[in-house]
Amino acid sequence: MTKAVSPKYLERLRNIGVIAHIDAGKTTLTERILFYSDRIHRMGEVHEGTATMDFMPEEQERGITIASACTRCQWGPYTINIIDTPGHVDFTIEVERCLRVLDGAIGVFCAVGGVEPQSETVWRQSEKFHVPKLAFINKMDRSGADFEAVLEAMRQRLKANPLPVVIPLGQGEGFRGVIDLVTMERVEFDQESQGREYTRSLLTGEEREYAAPWRERLLEGLADVNDAFMGKYLAGEEIAEAEIRSAIRAATVKLQAVPVFAGSALRNAGVQLVLDGVASYLPGPLDVEPAVAVMADSAQKRTLEVSPSAPLGALVFKIVMDEGRKLALMRLYSGTIRAGEVYRNITQGESERVSRLYRLHAYHQERIDEAHAGDIVAAAGLKSARTGDTIAEEGVPYILENIAAYRPVISLALEPKNSEEGDKLDEVLEKYLQEDPTLTYVLDKDTGERVISGMGELHLEVVIDRLRREYKLSPRVGNQQVVYQEAVSREAQATGVFDRELGDQPHFGKVTVGIAPRERDKGNRVRFGMDTEGWPAAWLDAVEQGITDSLMSGVLKGYPVQDADVAVLQMERKDGASSPAGFHMAAALAVKEAMELAGPLLLEPIMQVEIGVPDEHVGDAISLLGMKGARVGNMFDRAGLKIIQALAPMSRLFGFSTDLRSVTQGRAGLALTFARFDTLA
Repeated sequence: MTKAVSPKYLERLRNIGVIAHIDAGKTTLTERILFYSDRIHRMGEVHEGTATMDFMPEEQERGITIASACTRCQWGPYTINIIDTPGHVDFTIEVERCLRVLDGAIGVFCAVGGVEPQSETVWRQSEKFHVPKLAFINKMDRSGADFEAVLEAMRQRLKANPLPVVIPLGQGEGFRGVIDLVTMERVEFDQESQGREYTRSLLTGEEREYAAPWRERLLEGLADVNDAFMGKYLAGEEIAEAEIRSAIRAATVKLQAVPVFAGSALRNAGVQLVLDGVASYLPGPLDVEPAVAVMADSAQKRTLEVSPSAPLGALVFKIVMDEGRKLALMRLYSGTIRAGEVYRNITQGESERVSRLYRLHAYHQERIDEAHAGDIVAAAGLKSARTGDTIAEEGVPYILENIAAYRPVISLALEPKNSEEGDKLDEVLEKYLQEDPTLTYVLDKDTGERVISGMGELHLEVVIDRLRREYKLSPRVGNQQVVYQEAVSREAQATGVFDRELGDQPHFGKVTVGIAPRERDKGNRVRFGMDTEGWPAAWLDAVEQGITDSLMSGVLKGYPVQDADVAVLQMERKDGASSPAGFHMAAALAVKEAMELAGPLLLEPIMQVEIGVPDEHVGDAISLLGMKGARVGNMFDRAGLKIIQALAPMSRLFGFSTDLRSVTQGRAGLALTFARFDTLA
């Protein structure tokens, strides 16, 4: 029996993420949110390694967020589930997995740095999932802070429509509070109470004169996207505060505008207004488009009802290994999940019992009996669960949209000291793979090496640190190596013949294939360019599988093949000897020979490099890029720095950040983002 859920609960539920470039102040903002909502009673600091949401030792040592962390707080009548996401590009998939299950987000921008490279990356990801956002321009107390420059960067670089609802009162050393443009009040924050106490007061004449154009810009911006509002605005009628808030909310939910707030999280200024904005302007589960699932048995689409009484539909968006126990973090799109009951993992085809349910507060767990549509919870007992799996009730075979996979770009070899450590290493790496789908590993049985691959140097460094700290494993670590792919450059045809006895049984197959290159990042395509009428399905399936298996290993260095179009042109059989195994082997042989004739290429990871550097070091930075085989594509000014954008092969970029610090006396900023597998012509 489902417990009665208050009809207001879903209206007042907010599932939000905090997204930004590294060091914009995401975790500091989240820490203040938890403090002012009474979720914690003492604020930790990132720079002291005491932030609640950065609980991994690797995060505390580096002062950055590596793994997304979930928590929950109350703000008045509103329940807010918060996910603090990583800012470093090596952990981009953490952001993507979280955005997939959120209803809204807070984008945090540094008032000095503005829209930085990873800001653009996570913003584009949020747009892909149609996530409404509000923006918080942080660090308004920093020297060089420029509120208007950040707004302009949001327009130019993010193609956003920023709508300031809170503006700073002073900037840099002169920052002393904020002005609420909806109420036209000055808001000041008491530092003795760590910003918990704040006062609202009427604007002085000078402040009103300063705020008036901003208020006009707010009303004009709302009129541009709201016809009813425009009528009142053009008629010069008095517009009530409630009408303004309603219009801001409508524009936000429809992705027509981004409400912008200002303040300084470290100085405890402006955070409560952001919380008010989350409650007032960001959508709840009932306000966004309902999730759409695909029926596993018919491929028909089905819209899930956001109701506790509907059949269960939940998406696993993260796996956490907690002291050997697997926790599946999931978003419930419909229905109710209960501890102790059996559910179906539709993706894996397994039925398992949910032994316990939890709400998470960073690394703390609060046990609950059940959870309902719209919520984010963790479940123990789902041993087969992987990231992207759909959990549903028995007999309801639908699958929610899967979470995109990422291709690793860098690898290194681990060599255990002995067979006992090797067995333990395999066990631990398997756990890490369940947590992190961007990590892969392969055991080389000839050498005993375990080759792990990931998204960047920091990604693999963190894995090695965790092996040593969590499991006291210290395998010998090889040098980091680039992960390559293979492709073909022209069309070719080849025929493969397999005619052998295996286990006293004859096996025959003859297959002719054609192979051609596809556009970059289009993926492989396998198709039949012949009439398949009258051919046994088992033989056709064996040919298709043989081609797919063959594309897993190219002919140059044995790397996976990408962007190949393979067509089966002809098949021949032999009475009494043809078999699925024969056609499987013949297809694989044909593909290998065709790839040899098709001008095979070795593709490497090409990285987007962005460097922010003072004018006097521009020449040094460009010279270093030239030495690394980079191709400079753009250079422009931003926040007093020259921004250099280039493409460079990953193989030449090992140690690049150290070299850059050296030639620029530590004054350059660097962001590396994977662009594509290609040749850098």
